[in-house]
Amino acid sequence: MSISSNAAGDPGTALADAAHASGLDALDAEKTVGKIRTRLKRAKDSVREKAADAQVIVVEKGRKTARAADGYVHDKPWTTAGVALGVGVLIGMLISRR
Repeated sequence: MSISSNAAGDPGTALADAAHASGLDALDAEKTVGKIRTRLKRAKDSVREKAADAQVIVVEKGRKTARAADGYVHDKPWTTAGVALGVGVLIGMLISRR
């Protein structure tokens, strides 16, 4: 039976075949696989932690920016309306040229 046909079947048999092909015994192969799994789990946990930290930072920056924009709109409503009107006219002109 070939290694590829065992890979679809019993994982233990596939592991033993891979160990035999590489010159390792089954116990060494299991230890190696265990070490690899441990390293992958640590890497996955590290990535998740960093992603969670990045999410917190992005959310805080977004809230800070929203507060600043809200303050500006409340302080200068006519300026904001004029800028919005200008942007709308510009976009309308660009679309109509199409």
